Amino acid sequence: MSRKFEYKYNAPTSEERKEIENIKRQYVVNDPSTSKIDRLRLLDKKVKQTPIIVSITLGVIGLLFFGLGMSFFLEITEFWYLGIPSSIIGIILISIAYPVYARILKKLKAKYGEEIINLANELLNEE
Repeated sequence: MSRKFEYKYNAPTSEERKEIENIKRQYVVNDPSTSKIDRLRLLDKKVKQTPIIVSITLGVIGLLFFGLGMSFFLEITEFWYLGIPSSIIGIILISIAYPVYARILKKLKAKYGEEIINLANELLNEE
């Protein structure tokens, strides 16, 4: 009884290779093909968008809790006791949305600020 070993090699086509390299380039931080201005834009976007997304999410969840609580309290009379805590939770979430935004923005500016300033100075000095 002889055993035969078979191996199949399947290389990506040139179009697939280009697509794979484009996807890879998006995830490589220090890619030489990524210019300094692209890196600066990416960092600025990260610093500004992250706190906005978190605070809007908190606000929307808080608004939903508040609406649910008001519905329980005003319309569904047998569950009025669930309406008050739900509304209070909603009010708390809505009221902390901006302080959370400000705190996250401050932390991200502290974390990425030096790198952003260095990149900006390099770009301004190159011109």
